[in-house]
Amino acid sequence: MFDEIDINTLRMACFGGVFLAMALMEVWLPRRGLKSSRLKRWPTNWGFILLDALLVRLIFPIGGVGLALLAQDKGWGLFGLLGWSGIVVGLLAFLVLDLAVWFQHLASHKIPLFWRVHRVHHADSEVDATTALRFHPIEILLSFVWKGAVIVALGGPWEAVLLFEIVLNGSAVFSHANLKIPERADRLLRWLVVTPDMHRIHHSVLRRETDSNYGFYLSVWDRLFGTYTEDPEQGHETMEIGLGPSLTPRAHSFPFSLAIPFVTTHEQKRGEKHGEAPAQER
Repeated sequence: MFDEIDINTLRMACFGGVFLAMALMEVWLPRRGLKSSRLKRWPTNWGFILLDALLVRLIFPIGGVGLALLAQDKGWGLFGLLGWSGIVVGLLAFLVLDLAVWFQHLASHKIPLFWRVHRVHHADSEVDATTALRFHPIEILLSFVWKGAVIVALGGPWEAVLLFEIVLNGSAVFSHANLKIPERADRLLRWLVVTPDMHRIHHSVLRRETDSNYGFYLSVWDRLFGTYTEDPEQGHETMEIGLGPSLTPRAHSFPFSLAIPFVTTHEQKRGEKHGEAPAQER
């Protein structure tokens, strides 16, 4: 059994440590020069994490680890039905959860209704450690429901769920960091995990680049399903990030960012007029 307060403290300590390390390294070893100051962007991005954390605690107080324990206690889930346990099952649960997050990310781009919510994340004019925090509360709640359903369906060890949540939070901050990693090291790391250079491509204004590199932690899924892009067309230092002129310039405002899911852009109207999928503005 576990102490919920200790678990939450552990998760927050791990997240805070990774965020602090990435924020400091961004100052010492930046990959790109920021066109928008941190003072303009960070209050809005931090506003999202505070609001998201409050809503999750209020609506889903049991958390992912609690759901895993409940599933184990009731004998729910695939692993429970098969009677499987141990380290191998924990590893399988970790892999399936990472694939589930990859699939959720893919769906958030391909399904127009989900894209309306997810574009809050992409509206940021830069990509740095705080961009990893910039998700609309609706998306956070939908994400929790999806991951919770997968956790219960698997019935895997709660330790694997806890490790996954810690790794997912830390890797999200790392992959969004404006951090310069030597090219050779980056190429080697990419065979296993998502690096900042790999994920930055996903935030390009070019749709063919945005529709790639969906991974948060493991890079294997993008290679396996053919959604991997090696390099941005315009280069990492000069590539344009965001959603273009309709949304990105106004996305520094917290109230406007909260309203983005309900905003219809001129690009979307033109797409709908010509029978095109309005899922993206580019």
